[in-house]
Amino acid sequence: MCSFFCPFMSHGSVVGVLEAVILRSFGPEGGQVLFTRDTGQAMLSRSGTHILRALHLEHPLARMVVECVWKHSTVTGDGSKTFILLLASLLRKIHTTASREPHVSHSYNSLEAAEAATARHLADKLLAFALKELDDLIAMEVAPHGRCVSWEDFTAEMHSPANHYVQKLLASFFHMRLGYVHCAFISELTCELLNHWKCIDNLPYFALQFLKDNFPAIHTPVSGFPITSSRLIEGQVIHRDFATPYPQTDHQPIKAVVFTGYLQPRLLNTGDVLEVGCGGTEERSIVDFSAWTERSLQCLIANLQSLGVSVLLSVVKQSAAVLALATQAEMCFVDCVSEDELSLFAQLSGATPISDCWRIEPEHIAELTFCRPILLGPHRYENMPFFSLTCKATHLHAKNYLGTIHTSHLQTLVADVFIIRVKVKPYSLIICGSGEGQTDQYACAFQDAIRMLFTTWEPIPATGTTAAKRTVQSDKRTSSYTHVLTDSSTCTSSNLNPLHKCVLQPGCIMPAGGTFEFLLHHALLKLSHSCSASNDTNIGVPVSRLLASALLSVPKQIYSHSPGQFLQTRTRHNAIFTQDMGLESVSCKYELLLAVLQCVTSLLRVDTILRTHTALHTQSLADTSWESTEDEAEN
Repeated sequence: MCSFFCPFMSHGSVVGVLEAVILRSFGPEGGQVLFTRDTGQAMLSRSGTHILRALHLEHPLARMVVECVWKHSTVTGDGSKTFILLLASLLRKIHTTASREPHVSHSYNSLEAAEAATARHLADKLLAFALKELDDLIAMEVAPHGRCVSWEDFTAEMHSPANHYVQKLLASFFHMRLGYVHCAFISELTCELLNHWKCIDNLPYFALQFLKDNFPAIHTPVSGFPITSSRLIEGQVIHRDFATPYPQTDHQPIKAVVFTGYLQPRLLNTGDVLEVGCGGTEERSIVDFSAWTERSLQCLIANLQSLGVSVLLSVVKQSAAVLALATQAEMCFVDCVSEDELSLFAQLSGATPISDCWRIEPEHIAELTFCRPILLGPHRYENMPFFSLTCKATHLHAKNYLGTIHTSHLQTLVADVFIIRVKVKPYSLIICGSGEGQTDQYACAFQDAIRMLFTTWEPIPATGTTAAKRTVQSDKRTSSYTHVLTDSSTCTSSNLNPLHKCVLQPGCIMPAGGTFEFLLHHALLKLSHSCSASNDTNIGVPVSRLLASALLSVPKQIYSHSPGQFLQTRTRHNAIFTQDMGLESVSCKYELLLAVLQCVTSLLRVDTILRTHTALHTQSLADTSWESTEDEAEN
């Protein structure tokens, strides 16, 4: 049996509950939320994503919203709390507008059905407007009041004037995510990490792409220490201990090889069947096979010694015979290394992992400055700085802009690529925390900060109509906020190349505290006044005005402790810049608006929710039928 109900009226209530939870930690005055699990473990967090995913949600719409927030956060690393706030405000505005429409052009069975249809129509028009016009509006009306941070600013020396804006951007991010106490220290550590990973060939945003894709292998969490103990360590940290005794050696460079399979030939693999003495044929005994594998293994170790290899890394666990022979040969062996770490090792060293141990070529050998154990908390890991500071990068051919593609597990998914080598100075990030949960939150904050920086600096390709819409009016724009952002660094659309224009210049930032929302609010109102009412015969209120009204929910909450200040900044929005609330990314705000509008459209397209009283175990039934088929085959 199943029951159903119309979900339109429940949208606001469901998102409203999530909004009430999020508002506890929203804005600069927000606090932390304490969660307790059934096991008694407590979690204290300001992260919107952590808070939402810690909730036990039964309503399918609530789970749908949290999934949308999580997907957005994994891309941009920021905006999870603002996502819920804007979503709730938009749903309220759409519901109010839909309830006021006369619905004379359509025939429906009920007033609720008419309002639901109008709400879906409004959501579709909002999304279409955002996809078509919002990027131009932000680039021409909002971005000129900000500053474009160049790639040199991202990787400038510490405490330099150019690096000031990057540190302030990161400090604002960590303040909202972790609190005010350690945001300055964490932002400086992040800037130092970027400076070490700066490409000597100065390739655009490659370091951010590389750090984002390989962050799980680059950082090491250590519990039981304060966050101020976090630091950088030269080279890569392999999260495994030596399987053989570590011999002291002073010669450089140290040569290493990565194996993806077993060094000792195996008598039987999984699923093989051993037949002994069948048919009277002459078969090699197990003893003879073991003697042969031992001799071949000795030859392999001797071959590695002749090549000067002294460090061996392996994905799988090697046999005791392999480890014994490696110990006799004074070789360091590290087995059971994760694929992410070996992928990073291969990219940094330029060496290719090998599966056939009898075909070792020079391109399979990596050179290390040294290889030594390092004690981090209760664990002993291996520290391997690289002798050659080159790594491989996969880039997409420049068309509209120079972009990159992901290189997870060293496999490219695009054919039109080329492989280049860039010089970097790799460092590993050691993240400390008083407890395991807090250390995990610090690590997630670091990772999200890198995602936010990557989204900020990632260029957005321009369409053909975008370039045609650019006018010389942007040349005449002057920012009235020169006491905070200089005129020479103003981001104007006229600075773009006419043949290769972007919607937003990479690295566009502006003061936080509702600045983006106020500026876009005024731009949308100006656009709605210029639009004719005859452009839309079905909806009386322009969608630009509806979006402008919903945007004010963000600064209203930021200044909730002082309503008078909100009215002052709304009427004289240049007063926003007198409040030192840090900086925020314009590109992240743009991506946030698109994600929220897409979520609104998806929610309002849900017509009916079916509740089944019996759980459907389709996967279990499939597994059961498969097992029964195997049993019948065996019988």
